[in-house]
Amino acid sequence: MTTYYYVLASQKFLLEEEPLEEVLRERTRDYQEKNKEIDFWLIKQPAFLEASELVATKKQCPQPSVAIVSTNKEFITWLKLRLEYVLTGAFEAPSESIPDPLASLASVA
Repeated sequence: MTTYYYVLASQKFLLEEEPLEEVLRERTRDYQEKNKEIDFWLIKQPAFLEASELVATKKQCPQPSVAIVSTNKEFITWLKLRLEYVLTGAFEAPSESIPDPLASLASVA
């Protein structure tokens, strides 16, 4: 199993009120320059919040939510400091309650 770390907030906050696109674009550029594999993902309405162990976390976050998930704990810690008004946490996957750590409940239009 792999440990995934996340920052979680409402879609309105992260996608409209914060300059998140700029932050992720810069991070992607930095990874490409260092030939480093991308280890973070933006997930609208993350399915991992449906796991019984994360029900309390889901209740704390305005819906619809969005998460940035990473295997890099330091990156998530940095995002938490940069964004302030987000929830953070971690989970192990794949597991019985979280078979796909990057799954989304958002319908594709």
